[in-house]
Amino acid sequence: MTTNAPAAAPTSLTPGLRAVHHIAFTVPDLGEAVAFFTEVLGAEEAYRTGPIAADDDWMHRQLGVDPRATVHIAMLRFGPTLNLELFEYTGPGRRRQMPRNSDVGGHHLALWTDDFDASVRHLTNTPGVRMLGEPDEVGDGPIRGTRWVYLTTPWGLHFELVHAPDHQPYQDHTAVRLYQPGAPHEGRGT
Repeated sequence: MTTNAPAAAPTSLTPGLRAVHHIAFTVPDLGEAVAFFTEVLGAEEAYRTGPIAADDDWMHRQLGVDPRATVHIAMLRFGPTLNLELFEYTGPGRRRQMPRNSDVGGHHLALWTDDFDASVRHLTNTPGVRMLGEPDEVGDGPIRGTRWVYLTTPWGLHFELVHAPDHQPYQDHTAVRLYQPGAPHEGRGT
């Protein structure tokens, strides 16, 4: 009997380590960022907290920021697999320029879409969202057939839309499977 049950998770090299709990981004305006992620992308707000500040060096010691910094935080649930934490800091010495993807610390958030074309249309019609280049499809290599495009949020955070076929060439050479909603190896699909 063949099943589509996912393979057991590999044993972590760090005792007790099991999964990613959340990713976090520092944003220039927490209200704007929460509104974008909830009203445009469909995330759900779990909570907000702050201001968090300290009269000693706690902010530097615990978070690596200026000791006089303050922070407001929002935690969002985004889809079935992502907790997204957003920080808005105030205080001295903050850089306000977003890193480029090629800069050390550069980053982007890749979002799966079941309907690539409809998602592109919706997002490019959203005020403040900018598409970088044009939608593309990987023509060869381990993820052949994957469609993708980079966009930026109104404050400049890079994000990517992705849609890939259920089977990709890399799967012919390893038992490792990347998470992909609805794929057969996730216990759903065909």
